[in-house]
Amino acid sequence: TIVVVAIAAVLAVPVGVFCAVYLSEFSKGSKFAQYIRFATNILSGVPSIIAGIFAYGLLIATGFLGYSALAGGVALAVLMLPTIIRTTDEALKIVPQDIRWAALGVGAYNYQTVLFIVLPAALPGILTGVTLAVARAAGETAPLIFTALFSNFWFDGLTEPVASLSVLVYNFAIVPFKAQQELAWAGSLILVFLVLLTSVTARLATRQKSY
Repeated sequence: TIVVVAIAAVLAVPVGVFCAVYLSEFSKGSKFAQYIRFATNILSGVPSIIAGIFAYGLLIATGFLGYSALAGGVALAVLMLPTIIRTTDEALKIVPQDIRWAALGVGAYNYQTVLFIVLPAALPGILTGVTLAVARAAGETAPLIFTALFSNFWFDGLTEPVASLSVLVYNFAIVPFKAQQELAWAGSLILVFLVLLTSVTARLATRQKSY
């Protein structure tokens, strides 16, 4: 689960933050920005199973990848993108315009203002959005059934089928054997603990940043 979500985060966070920075700081109400916002709103309402089918058709059905952790990471990245874009966009809008003017007034270029002034000021909101996206991705089952499949063995590489907690809970919760049902409950508990740990880590990071 950690590996697949980490792959998704590596793919989704840079793209999502870059899109949000463009929308908030450089688009100036262009038509292209309107299209991006519209696509983001549509993508945020797409069922997770559709993201799994999309990744399956893009990577697995074409033979580019097999059932693997990489394919699962791509599917989860699709789900994480709208959350990261929207929350980062809102976090950047909250930053007072006076800060931008002050930076430009002392001779900073626009990209320097965004990179060294606006983004650090909006970091707590950005981390909150990333945390929400990670929490959603960690609990998704349907996309991983179509992409990462499942494995009863230890992690054996990014290009191999891989086990995940959410699929484990799904597989073991529907069988009539008590031992496997107990494993499903244990997997659920660990999954909740991982989400809680991510949230606490983000809170601590933003608290240190505020100092």
